[in-house]
Amino acid sequence: MENDRETSGKGREGRRWVPNKTRTVRSKKSFDKKKVEHLVSDDKTVYRGVLDPRQKDPERKPRSISFSEQKVMNKAAKLAEQEEAASGKVRLATHTDFRELYEKCKASPGRLAALYATQQVRRRKAFAQEIIEASIDTSKISAEDRSFATLLTLGVVSTQGALDNIINRAIADPRDLKPDVRDAMRISAYEIIFLKKAPHAAVDQGVELVRAVAPSASGLANAVLHRILEMSDKFPFGDPTKDVEALALLYAFPAWLAKLLIADLGAQSAVQLMSASNKPAPLFIAVNALQATDDEIVSIFKEVGVDLEPASSGGVDVEGCYRVPNPRVLADGRIHRLFSQGKILVSDASAQAVAQIVLEDGMPGTMLEVGSGRGTKTMMLQSNAHRKFGDQLTLTCMDSHGFKTDLLRERAQSYGVDISDFVTGNATRLDSVMGDRMFSTIFIDSPCSGLGTLRRHHEIRWRLQPTQIDELADVSLALVKSAAGHVEVGGQIVYSTCTVTYAENNGVVKRFLESEEGSGFKLGPINGKACFASQLSDDSPDAHFAAKFIRVS
Repeated sequence: MENDRETSGKGREGRRWVPNKTRTVRSKKSFDKKKVEHLVSDDKTVYRGVLDPRQKDPERKPRSISFSEQKVMNKAAKLAEQEEAASGKVRLATHTDFRELYEKCKASPGRLAALYATQQVRRRKAFAQEIIEASIDTSKISAEDRSFATLLTLGVVSTQGALDNIINRAIADPRDLKPDVRDAMRISAYEIIFLKKAPHAAVDQGVELVRAVAPSASGLANAVLHRILEMSDKFPFGDPTKDVEALALLYAFPAWLAKLLIADLGAQSAVQLMSASNKPAPLFIAVNALQATDDEIVSIFKEVGVDLEPASSGGVDVEGCYRVPNPRVLADGRIHRLFSQGKILVSDASAQAVAQIVLEDGMPGTMLEVGSGRGTKTMMLQSNAHRKFGDQLTLTCMDSHGFKTDLLRERAQSYGVDISDFVTGNATRLDSVMGDRMFSTIFIDSPCSGLGTLRRHHEIRWRLQPTQIDELADVSLALVKSAAGHVEVGGQIVYSTCTVTYAENNGVVKRFLESEEGSGFKLGPINGKACFASQLSDDSPDAHFAAKFIRVS
């Protein structure tokens, strides 16, 4: 590497070249100590180097590869990642105890598993739950370690921005932390700040995690983590009752998002949502009436020692929806068979309530489901139709992604669901896709920010950008406007989201009814109310929204 030698007087500030065999090499220990002291000092002078220039940098391009060759390799890797993401499959190291993936260290198996998982979430821009299922759940570590690794992974991903804020306060120049080192330090910072773990264990294990990815940075990790310990009693660095940024940090939300939630929901409801978003999500199942009866499913769960609880959401009692008080029961072979037989599926109670609302006014002659995806709501729509009317819907399913349509075909068969037609296309331009086809009901499961599901999708709050809220609202409006020309007179559009922002919910309703395309529609009641809006609180179902537009002319 370039730091392995000094240059001649014609190069760097007149320093002379000295042959490696005769030059004096400074102690690595003294080098590390000097750099560590500088990096964590309060001196604002910026050190722009690396902790140990002689340490091989795994992210630096090998000299034997030209720039053009590396560019081709990077492009190929990116294409491979895109193909993997499009396939809906995650390919990771499986059946491992994770120790063989890192340098020798004394970090616990659960923490190493969490380090691997959070690295993959960052590198692949993947979803934490998928990474956990594909790596931690298939690993050789103990059940206790898997549970701890899952807790750490979901916690770190949920609080990532807040953890970075804390880590950055403890180091002179945050740019000196390489991504892998930061991944490791986030885990220990999460243990110190949010889990309140014993300081000694959190720091020691944090140093070991850093040692696993960058041995030369262990001294830095020790210094930074001790500083975080010193800062922890001052967290969230302000009065959350008066300072929105301190409030956002307390609940691990971006400040801009906390401000938006307060503006849209009011302070009390916003704090309730932020607090609940950091709690475990309850588990709900839907009984597929096409394959089983409620009594059958309730009885089988009772046999394995679990009493299912009938569920409701947003004031709607949801038929065939049950809360599972002990999620571990899903590992039981008898319960697992219920899934493989297509008799039950996992779905939040609010999502099930929306699927029930679609059929509130009777059996539609024909229905188009826009945004059918993998088909969870599709299954519930047909199950509800059979439960309520004794027959399945004449249903056309549409999605913009072909691979999701393929997944839906497979799932529909295993769940006994009939689908009249599968369509892949852009639903904001239904005229070009559907021609002059008309439907009694169009159900739009609109793409949205997903802020009502933060307990299940832990990455959202830190990946979402402020501009995306309005962009998503514009897409939703375009979907409803496009659907308006394909609904029969007397028919309906049911528009739904799993978010809580005004722009994506009531804002879209208002804009549509005031538009030219919405001039022939009126707002239809849902369960006696103007719309359906479930609220997120501790132990509640997710927050979903639905509105119904009736075509009158």
